[in-house]
Amino acid sequence: MTTDGADDPATAHFAGNRRSKRLLSPVSFLVLMALGLCVAFPGYALDLVAFTGITGPLTSALTQIASLGPGIKALVGFVGFVVALISLAALRNFGPVLFYVGLAIFAAVGLVIAGAIMGAVI
Repeated sequence: MTTDGADDPATAHFAGNRRSKRLLSPVSFLVLMALGLCVAFPGYALDLVAFTGITGPLTSALTQIASLGPGIKALVGFVGFVVALISLAALRNFGPVLFYVGLAIFAAVGLVIAGAIMGAVI
């Protein structure tokens, strides 16, 4: 005697299952779109030259970088990116765990610093 899953909730065949899947797709799309827009909104760049919390030799280095022209800033950022990429390629020889740790550090630190040197708002 088959009960069509009426007694066992694990095997129950709900009539609204297809309807809920049809509703879940647009809702999840809207949630992902809203999340993507929140991430893509422009941030506010920190003016490192006027920031008073930085002291020592970093202050003079930031002042010198700020006085450079946009082309030189782009060149400095590109060279920094290439050096970081070469060191990231060298990390491949240390094994997969160190490679992914180095990749995370490179993405979190290196790209942000290179973008700040070039004047990008991240």
